[in-house]
Amino acid sequence: MASSFRRNIPTVTNLVLYGKHAKRFFCHELMVMDGPGHTIASSVCHSLRKGLSWDILCRKYDSVKFDAPIVEKVLLELKEPLEAKRALKFFHWVARTNKIGQSHHELKHYCVIIHILARARLVNDARSLLESILKRNVEDEVDCSLRFSVVDMLLNTYKITNSCPFVFDLLVQSYSKLRMFGAAFDVCCFLEEHGFSLSLVTFNTLLHFIQKSPDNSNLIWAVYGHMIHNRIYPNETTVRIMINALCKAGELQKFVDIIGRIHGKGCSPVVIVNTSLVFRMLEKGRIEEGLLVLKRVLQKHLILDSVSYSLVVYARLRSRDIKLAHETYEQMLGSGFHPNSFIYTIFIGACCEEGKVEEALNLMDEMVNMGLNPYDDTYNSLIIGCAKSGALAESFRLCQEMIERDLVPSNSAFNEMLGKLCQSGNVKDANEMLTVCMEKGYLPEEATFLHLIDGYGREGNIQEVLKLYHEMEFRSLSPGLPIFTSLLTTFCKCRKLVEADKFLAIMESRSLCPSICIYDQLISAHLEEGNKERTHQLYKELIRKGLRLTRPMNPSIFS
Repeated sequence: MASSFRRNIPTVTNLVLYGKHAKRFFCHELMVMDGPGHTIASSVCHSLRKGLSWDILCRKYDSVKFDAPIVEKVLLELKEPLEAKRALKFFHWVARTNKIGQSHHELKHYCVIIHILARARLVNDARSLLESILKRNVEDEVDCSLRFSVVDMLLNTYKITNSCPFVFDLLVQSYSKLRMFGAAFDVCCFLEEHGFSLSLVTFNTLLHFIQKSPDNSNLIWAVYGHMIHNRIYPNETTVRIMINALCKAGELQKFVDIIGRIHGKGCSPVVIVNTSLVFRMLEKGRIEEGLLVLKRVLQKHLILDSVSYSLVVYARLRSRDIKLAHETYEQMLGSGFHPNSFIYTIFIGACCEEGKVEEALNLMDEMVNMGLNPYDDTYNSLIIGCAKSGALAESFRLCQEMIERDLVPSNSAFNEMLGKLCQSGNVKDANEMLTVCMEKGYLPEEATFLHLIDGYGREGNIQEVLKLYHEMEFRSLSPGLPIFTSLLTTFCKCRKLVEADKFLAIMESRSLCPSICIYDQLISAHLEEGNKERTHQLYKELIRKGLRLTRPMNPSIFS
């Protein structure tokens, strides 16, 4: 009986012997196996378990059309880890021999075999297939309605394959490797909603690839915040990636300084990373979310208590709840922590925003008397607050004091003070202060020069106006529409119409469209000078551009 059974097993030798009758032989065997109690699917599985080669399988099933239900049935019959390689062999064979009547499998077939491979820990094979379908669906991923097609199908086929959560880690890792970061993070959140939490290794993979790519600083912190929110805490690899992200964004020193002002020098990298995370959330107004994340990292001792207290005070001030901020500060002092320059500075900033400049200045004095050092944010808040409240002398003094301490004001603070000084007629003082600040490393912007050009323009000081314009050009600060508007206004006011026409031509050569206001001033100035020809040219140019003067013009003036 055994020898008889062996004689019926097809071999390569039999193929040679049977020649043209081989096909008939295999069809006969298939019909026998496909009799009562057997199916095509079970026949295929039986053949795969016997280890038949691709050529033999092709000959044996030459007349069989493998539709989707048959393919799925074969894969599911081979879903156990010990038969995963057979399932993969069938998956590739049926596609490459075009037995499914199309160039590639359905998405469902891909997901079933991926589940089987992931469960059997055939990681490389599973990743290869995942990357294949993600690349194939890359255009669909742009459409948000189709973004979850792959993960949806993996969820739908999860139970029938007796799969494991590891398959979703492989999915997100594949998204990460393909630089599809937005889709990867969306899928992370989607899986959380469906009860699947990804591993720390997967999040580290996503963070690593995001950090290596340009212009993804916001996304990397969103992913890290999501981890903490869902109690997935960092290890050394995570912290190293996030420190690299801070370095890449040029923000590491900023948060080292913040912690130094609160606690003193010397803290671990994980404290720097978590301080940065919470501070960013609070700074963007995500108060409740930021406080929840702060609670999470505090419970795991991933942030210092003194830093935590200070950030809670900052959160209350960001929420405009000054009373609660003071209560938190008193609680902090009662717990044995000392006042720090960070807390004084944020209280000073809050006072300045509310226009309580005297109170802010008193806090500054109190801060200095306690031996705490004011820093750039302290001075910037006071300079802006004093300038807005009209205390220009105090604002100017604070800017001088800041420079003496080798601190450079921010653009917003300096421009606020400069603008108010120029409006009050102190243009010379403002210009001299700019020179002093630039010697300390201050980099002016267009708004800085605009304040000075406006100020000298009001005085009719053409020489200084032109000097400032040429300085902008020298510093490669391309003057925009506001600068040219101010220049032309000054030229018209001083009746320097040759210069006005020259700068109008420069303006248009740079594709800057003059406003109605500019044309109005130029036409009026030329008309008053009696230059009807130039007035007519400007008027025709105005009409050609589809603009209208603010007041009607009498056509008789051109006659």
